Amino acid sequence: MSRSESYYVISNPEPDQEHELLVLFAGESQTKPVHQLGPRVYDFYLIHHIISGKGCFTCQGQERQLGAGDSFIIEPEQLVSYTSDEQEPWYYRWVAFTGPQAAKLVASTGTSPKQPIIHTGRRRQAAVLFRHMQQAFHGKKNGSHLRAIGYLHLLLAEYSAALAPASPLGDLPETESSKLIEQAVHYLSTQYAEPITIEMMAESLGYNRAYLSRLFKQHTQVTPVTFLLKLRIDKARLLLRERRELTVEQIAASVGFHDPLYFSKQFRRWYGASPTEYRRQTQS
Repeated sequence: MSRSESYYVISNPEPDQEHELLVLFAGESQTKPVHQLGPRVYDFYLIHHIISGKGCFTCQGQERQLGAGDSFIIEPEQLVSYTSDEQEPWYYRWVAFTGPQAAKLVASTGTSPKQPIIHTGRRRQAAVLFRHMQQAFHGKKNGSHLRAIGYLHLLLAEYSAALAPASPLGDLPETESSKLIEQAVHYLSTQYAEPITIEMMAESLGYNRAYLSRLFKQHTQVTPVTFLLKLRIDKARLLLRERRELTVEQIAASVGFHDPLYFSKQFRRWYGASPTEYRRQTQS
């Protein structure tokens, strides 16, 4: 059963800025069944990203059935129409933009009026960037238009990456997967003391949690959860040796454990002794 119909749009609070690229507005909608727009033309660029549901997009006489994870780009003066499914009407986000630089940037992604569809697949970052553009305008702060432009650049970069040739197995090429795991390791190594989760890391990097976890284990032989736990324990072991003025509770909190008993249990699991026993054993 679909969610109730809803509609939200927010405009650029600084529309008179002279830029090579200008975001006009951003929004999102849970459409009603068989909700249709067009046939019509626009005088600006318009990108929709489907979060859930299904529908049909028609451009240059070609009909395309689209669903969650798909985006479609509408270029100025192109006759288009799009209709949501009767049983599973789509929920999508959109952004409108214009400017002398717009055509070149859109073309650089690899799309065109004949090929206006991007299948983002496992990548979740596109949906996040649409929301960021909305939030930039919602604050109505100075420079919000610049933030929106920055997010639009990142969105188009995501599309360019999504349209890049894939490996025969459908996974990332080895060089790209290695780079992704380096980013994941860097994320965990710098954020380990914070209340992070693997879901948060996956969203930050723009990938599905299950896919990222599988790729991580292929490259490191351990899961991200185990890697993060061991990283925290090893950081704690170092502090137990070198910062003897800190209590066990303070050390646990310093490396991301908010339950000292759980910290002690995991420390014993890895090193065969409680934190207090380990500290006593290493006293000179």
